[in-house]
Amino acid sequence: MTAFVDVGDRRVCYATWGDPAGFPVFQLHGTPGCRFNRFPDNERLAGTGARLITYDRPGYGRSDRHRGRRVVDCVGDVTAIADELGIERFAVTGGSGGGPHCLAVAARMPDRVVQARCIVGVAPYPSEGLDWLAGMDPENVKEFSWALAGEETLERELQHEASAMLERVTRDPATLLGDFDLSAADRAVLQHPIFQQIATESTPEMFAAGCYGWVDDDLAFTSPWGFDLAEISVPVEVWYGETDVLVPAAHGRWLAEHVPGARVQARDEQGHMSNPDRSLDDLASLVTAARAAAA
Repeated sequence: MTAFVDVGDRRVCYATWGDPAGFPVFQLHGTPGCRFNRFPDNERLAGTGARLITYDRPGYGRSDRHRGRRVVDCVGDVTAIADELGIERFAVTGGSGGGPHCLAVAARMPDRVVQARCIVGVAPYPSEGLDWLAGMDPENVKEFSWALAGEETLERELQHEASAMLERVTRDPATLLGDFDLSAADRAVLQHPIFQQIATESTPEMFAAGCYGWVDDDLAFTSPWGFDLAEISVPVEVWYGETDVLVPAAHGRWLAEHVPGARVQARDEQGHMSNPDRSLDDLASLVTAARAAAA
C-alpha cells in the first residue's frame, strides 16, 4: 500500500508491506533508492512477522525534495509516518545510505525505537581515526569528490549517472552499478533474479523526479549529521561486510566503536549488498530481537 503524509509543507510517500498485524519495522533505503527497495514477494515477507514500512526520502520517488536536509531531518519524516499509521513502538533498519538515517532515528526517538540495525552504513565525514575514503572503489571516491566540490558540481554529475543507471538497468539489471570493481559476493548478488526484480522495479521510481534525492543524500553524508552518536541509548546492531568496496569495513568498525553498546556482526564473505537468500531470515531475526526488547 502506497500513501502520503504531510511533513510541514512537504509531502512524503511511504508504503507498507508484509503482515499488517506484524511487528512494525521501518526499513530505510540506500543511496540511491526508494520505497520499492524491499523483498518483492509479499507473502514470504509477511512470513517474517514484520509489518514493514518503507518510504521515499525527500527528492526520491514521489516525496517532495527537502533541499539542504541533514541526516537527522529524517526523524521528522519517520515520526509523521508512524503517527499516521498509529505505530507507537517499532524497530528500524537501514542499509548503506539508510544506515546513518537509521542511527538518527535511534538517537532521537528512544521512546519509540526498541531495536535498530545499521547495515553497511557510512561513518560521519570526517571521522577522527578513520581515513574516510580509504578502501573505496574509485567510482565511489569520484562521487564523493563531487559532493565535496559542492551542490552544483554534484547535481550536474549525478544527472549523468542517474541517466546511465536507468539505461543500464533497462538493458540488464546485473549492470546496475556500472564500472565498480566488486567482490565476488556482490557480483553474485547482481546476478540473483530477486535482486534483478527489485532493481527493475525500483530504479525508474527512485529517479521519478530527477536525481535530487541522491544529491541531497551525498551532501548530507559529507556534512554534519545534526546529531551525535553518543546520544543513542537503544539497542543497536552494526553490520558490515569485510569485502565491501562501496562502504569499506573500516566504516563499520568505526561505527561499532562509537555507537554506545553496539552489537557487531562482521560478515567475512559479504560485500556491500545483501544476499536475497538471507534477507528474509535477517528480517525475521530483527523482528525476534525487537519483540524481546519491547517485552
